[in-house]
Amino acid sequence: MYGHKRKGKEFVNKRLEFEGEYLYDRKYNGKGYDDYGTIIYELINGKGKVKEYNNEEKIIFEGEYLNGKRWNGKENKYSSLGKLSYECEYLNGERMRKIKEFDSNGNLIFEGEVSDGKKNGKAKEYFWTGDLKFEGEYINGLRNGKGKEYDFLGKLIYKGEYLNGKRKKKDCLIF
Repeated sequence: MYGHKRKGKEFVNKRLEFEGEYLYDRKYNGKGYDDYGTIIYELINGKGKVKEYNNEEKIIFEGEYLNGKRWNGKENKYSSLGKLSYECEYLNGERMRKIKEFDSNGNLIFEGEVSDGKKNGKAKEYFWTGDLKFEGEYINGLRNGKGKEYDFLGKLIYKGEYLNGKRKKKDCLIF
């Protein structure tokens, strides 16, 4: 067990972010600080409410820790330009299957289920305007199963089956 528990300080942009004990490289006992040195969270035996920040000081996780790991809360990922690109939630220590993806301007373009890093399950896609583009099912990252597709003006243009990302039946086109 030697080497699994250690004390230390974590700095981001020369700012003290966490000070305390780590267990298996996870924050375990200690305090987290904001830009002004104010304590914003405290972990006791790996439990507590936390806010984690990236190097650009944007919140990448806000929620609760248990046993030194993310337990309940929301995770955000950002593009290299600092824009929100991805959002998901944790529940009871597990990353939830439901995600939201955003384009480079911050517009919601996808919300649905994922597993093994691929779109799997029910989903909705949106145009940059926020209007619905597709509503249906995905398997292994591709449209598969029942779905509906809409044009830019919101008119239903296809209702039917998809197979490996393509419309399965041409007779389901709607004009």
